[in-house]
Amino acid sequence: MPDPVLLAQLAALLAVIGGIAGVIAGLLGVGGGIVLVPAFFYAFTTLGYGGPQLMQVCLATSLATIIVTSIKSVRTHNKRGAVEWDILKGWGPWIAAGALLGMVAASGLRSVVLQGVFGVLGLTVGLYLAFGRAHWRLGTAMPTGVPRAATGGVMGFLSVLMGIGGGSFGVPLMTLFGVPIHRAVATAAGFGVIIAVPSVAGFLTMSIDAPPPYTVGAVNLPAFALVIAMTMITTPWGVKLAHALDPKPLKRIFAVFIIVMAANMLRKALGF
Repeated sequence: MPDPVLLAQLAALLAVIGGIAGVIAGLLGVGGGIVLVPAFFYAFTTLGYGGPQLMQVCLATSLATIIVTSIKSVRTHNKRGAVEWDILKGWGPWIAAGALLGMVAASGLRSVVLQGVFGVLGLTVGLYLAFGRAHWRLGTAMPTGVPRAATGGVMGFLSVLMGIGGGSFGVPLMTLFGVPIHRAVATAAGFGVIIAVPSVAGFLTMSIDAPPPYTVGAVNLPAFALVIAMTMITTPWGVKLAHALDPKPLKRIFAVFIIVMAANMLRKALGF
């Protein structure tokens, strides 16, 4: 049985991280998952739970929290009229299909492989946040037809492999096609729901060997409940800040944070 003092310390840590993740989800539209996955991995390994399927538990639990935080974020943004519902309707089916494929792929991969995937993609996201430019454009309107289907499917697939909502890929994508940043952040919150619901439904059916206590399928219920309790409070704070502040300097700081976490995850995957 884990030390009660250690459990209390980790619970406090997850509560703080959950609060931060909620603010980030509302403020930057990148989703709290990019913070939660490394946090869950650290918490569970510190408690002595490892094994080849630990990353599946981290991904699934992160995605489960994203269902709640994304719905809260979308509703709050929608009150300000910032959600592009036409984009959500057009892209949603392809993103959901990609998310389902991502869940199937993730369920068959070893934890160390998923760590490597998270590390590489996390570095990519962090570098874009750090060095991307607001004036970069790939077009003046969002893709349709086959390009939309392919891009949406890849977005959903990669997001599940990282345990994140669609913001980390969706916000840059939309801004590259001329969607204003605040509307891109609001709409990307909807991508999170579309990604998380089908993938979590699949993860709940998984069989995990020696999971952390109170894990259903691949979703750890205590970590989920603790993080949700905090993000329900702090996500609206992030939304308010998103409409009141210039997010550029905050993105640079967060980019450094992401790069450090992703590099550390990649280091562990490579055995260093």
